[in-house]
Amino acid sequence: MNDREIISKLLKIEAEQKERAKDTLAAYNRDRVHEKQMAFHRCLKRNRWMFGGNRSGKTECGAVECVWLARGIHPYRANRPDVFGWVVSVSYEVQRDVAQAKVLKYLKRSWISDIVMCSGKKGAPEYGIIDHIVVKNVFGGFSRIGFKSADQGREKFQGASLDFVWFDEEPPVDIYEECRMRILDKRGELFGTMTPLKGLTWVYDEIYLNERKDAEIWYIQAEWRDNPYLDAAEVESFIKSMSEEAQESRRFGRFRDNAGLVYGEFDQSVHVIEPFSVPREWYAGISIDPGLHNPLSAHFYAADYDGNLYVIAEHYESGRTVAYHADKIKRLADTLHWRRDGKGRIEALIDSAANQRTLASSKSVAELFNESGILVNTRVNKDLFAGIARVKSLLAHNPPRLFIFKSCPNLIREIKSYWWGDGDRPKKADDHALDELRYFVMSRPENVAPKAPRSEIEKDKDGLVRRARSKKFYK
Repeated sequence: MNDREIISKLLKIEAEQKERAKDTLAAYNRDRVHEKQMAFHRCLKRNRWMFGGNRSGKTECGAVECVWLARGIHPYRANRPDVFGWVVSVSYEVQRDVAQAKVLKYLKRSWISDIVMCSGKKGAPEYGIIDHIVVKNVFGGFSRIGFKSADQGREKFQGASLDFVWFDEEPPVDIYEECRMRILDKRGELFGTMTPLKGLTWVYDEIYLNERKDAEIWYIQAEWRDNPYLDAAEVESFIKSMSEEAQESRRFGRFRDNAGLVYGEFDQSVHVIEPFSVPREWYAGISIDPGLHNPLSAHFYAADYDGNLYVIAEHYESGRTVAYHADKIKRLADTLHWRRDGKGRIEALIDSAANQRTLASSKSVAELFNESGILVNTRVNKDLFAGIARVKSLLAHNPPRLFIFKSCPNLIREIKSYWWGDGDRPKKADDHALDELRYFVMSRPENVAPKAPRSEIEKDKDGLVRRARSKKFYK
């Protein structure tokens, strides 16, 4: 190889290195993505959301999703040629400064076929307002990423047929509903990344509290400490300078009203787990909050030998008789192979209000349960504040001590929507599962692992100790 060839090869290597340095998408995949972002990318649901604090990496997620889909290189989804999607921001100014800038950051120049501007110059798109970007798709075609502003109004969102929509921050509900229609015929997907600063809006009701109403809805929450690329000292400084109220949304990405959540420590990505086969020796008890017109809530609890509590099964229904509820609870117990006494009866805790008789019946709810084969214990500790404090301590413990199976959606929904009211009491609404959770937490004994059989040497040692102590005592 002569000098000219060597210099040419070195120049080519240098150019390749410069090009790789510009490839921020590869750098994101290789160096910058964190665990919560990966969970968002891997999720195959068609309506995904990341609720995150400022600087938690949520907008990076949305921009990378757009580029992956447009290029046809998504590592976890079935890719399509000639993809058409929208990026929806709250205003054109926010589009320019946030979502548009992030998409341009992850799009290599060689991938862009054309840029159509609303305002500004095509040669410097980062300084203007982009209408859409034409992206070269790896299948040989062209995809289009369009940019929309929520303040345009619903009419500007009609007519198109889309493969995806990314909501950068919370859109008005009418814009959200219109975008759902845009993805219908292509079985496209919606994804949103936002910091919940507006309180208990439609997103709180429709997305955060969804719990099985729509199986395609999924979300994850991210906070500052989930992003390992933020300076740790800077994060700690911000935490110390902010009130707890401000941290709820700005740091943790949590929804809040003026009063605040009772169980603000709850994190669905941590405390809600996939069901697993629970050892029968962990079975700890059943707790019931009775209701006839209102929902009756019953949960099955297990406790391991490390002090962890698991909520493993749920019966939650309203407008039914005691006999109906008892039958449902027993059927659920049978599926779990729950223990019964010699007469085939099941034991459970129940609110002491079940002892009361009404004009409609000569027997109390407790008596009716007993007759139906469920022996209920009404001696429960109903101390509201002590119970709340104990549940909060289980949630806040590091590592957590309370886990809820995904198969218990009503408990999950209630714990996410339990708010403080006036004074120091929670709002008395939709708390049936939470009441019986408190009853159980306040009454359960610790689960102690059975002792292993003692060896002959240990038994001989115990005998020697007893004899030695006896001689000393009688001297």
